[in-house]
Amino acid sequence: MNNLHRKMGTFSLMMVGLGSIIGSGWLFGAWRAAQIAGPAAIASWIIGMVVILFIALSYSELGSMFPEAGGMVKYTQYSHGSFLGFIAAWANWIAIVSVIPVEAVASVQYMSSWPWEWAKWTGSLVENGILTGKGLAIATGLLIIYFLLNYWTVGLFSKANSLITVFKIVIPGLTIGALLFAGFHGGNFSSAGGVAPNGWASVLTAVATSGIVFAFNGFQSPINMAGEAKNPARSIPIAVVGSILIATVIYVLLQIAFIGAVNPSEIVKGWSHLNFNSPFADLAIALNINWLVIVLYADAFVSPSGTGITYTATTSRMIYGMEKNKYLPNILGRVHPLYGVPRQAMFFNLFVSFIFLFLFRGWGILAEIISVATLISYLTGPITAMTLRKTGTELYRPLRIKGLNVIAPLGFIFASLTLYWARWPLTGQVLFIILIGLPIYFYYQAKSKWKGFGQNFRAGVWMIVYLLCMMTISWIGSEKFGGLNIIKYGWDMGLIAIVALFFYAWALKSGYKTEYLKEAINVNNEMKAAEAQTASAKEQIIEKQIK
Repeated sequence: MNNLHRKMGTFSLMMVGLGSIIGSGWLFGAWRAAQIAGPAAIASWIIGMVVILFIALSYSELGSMFPEAGGMVKYTQYSHGSFLGFIAAWANWIAIVSVIPVEAVASVQYMSSWPWEWAKWTGSLVENGILTGKGLAIATGLLIIYFLLNYWTVGLFSKANSLITVFKIVIPGLTIGALLFAGFHGGNFSSAGGVAPNGWASVLTAVATSGIVFAFNGFQSPINMAGEAKNPARSIPIAVVGSILIATVIYVLLQIAFIGAVNPSEIVKGWSHLNFNSPFADLAIALNINWLVIVLYADAFVSPSGTGITYTATTSRMIYGMEKNKYLPNILGRVHPLYGVPRQAMFFNLFVSFIFLFLFRGWGILAEIISVATLISYLTGPITAMTLRKTGTELYRPLRIKGLNVIAPLGFIFASLTLYWARWPLTGQVLFIILIGLPIYFYYQAKSKWKGFGQNFRAGVWMIVYLLCMMTISWIGSEKFGGLNIIKYGWDMGLIAIVALFFYAWALKSGYKTEYLKEAINVNNEMKAAEAQTASAKEQIIEKQIK
């Protein structure tokens, strides 16, 4: 039974999605993508949107069926059991919880280049892209603020987030307009090596590593908050798809404005030599747009903080969900009886955020790792949605995605390709991070005396083989993606597509009517009953008005 308070409407949920997507990604993503792909970075954002949209459609169907807290860490367990469910949940949680300190780091990094005389002391907050002791202290304070804004009630979180998100949409809009009108150099799109100076392979690498997947990762926040939605069947798909499309328009326009605003002298040696501490603020200073400089430095706190606040909320629901899946201690699943928030889970995530902050002190260091971990967690969405159409035919589907039998395999292929584009050795390093979580799963299996382990393991072993296979292909693949060039460019992506289809078929065949499907049916029935009750109440109101 969901003990969380259902107070969030469609607008609030969409603001949660946008608030997660428009974080530090907009402050750094355009610069990093331009470094990697040059003007062709515009195409990288569009490709990234297509990849994420195909995956998000599967999750929208699941989110509308199971409006529960931390849903993203539960769905796979319903279709394939606890082994694959744990891998998906672990990858997803790692990818999301590490975003919280990254947003704090982003704010401090922009702060370190404040140009005013009275703010000279901020220059010592960052050295060579890494936070110093002073920088860590300020970032720690920001993490505590994110925590406190979620500590009392989801209502406070919802109101604070909606206001912050509106601000976060307005500021990029002002930035786009100011840069386009104050100093747009159209020649930048064809000079310094042309549209794609580093080749079209770099356009694909930018999707995976420049912060594009990292930014779009926020689409899942409305799904994780579904347990607090007033009308999840209607709100979840609108919030998810709407936030992705709106954010894409903003990011593409930001990329165009950024490329056009760069002084041509800055890219004489190529886009890869373009270096900024605070990209958009540095451009505004160069163009003497003083009012924009002030606004951007203020937004460098607001945008990342808005995302940090949102992810503090959603990760606590993920831990809550993982505890309900019996992967974590019972104490982490407790919900405050008055305020309706999982406080113990929040404390746990705050502690983990501190660890990430002190181990990885730079924005760029974690952005790549988060992106790849995110892709791994997304792989199971299309699989789960299609499997439940076979094993959960009795489930009520308020949103049934048309053409999912085509969308799902394409989503799996796109996610696999993007994982490969992340380049070796990053792919191998992140796959290792995902696999080191398995001892936690085996510990809790041992506590339950390995009950049902055999069937659960068989249903999920395809994922282990898949990850090892992807790691091998990345290692021996094209040199354009960091490999040994045994498999040449072009052939490598064809091979990835074929391999992805093979594992997609294996994964669907591995799904079965799990013991956890009963829990899914209960959640589904509660939502169906709530919908019927709401519809009945509306009919009664209409009848009274007629009389």
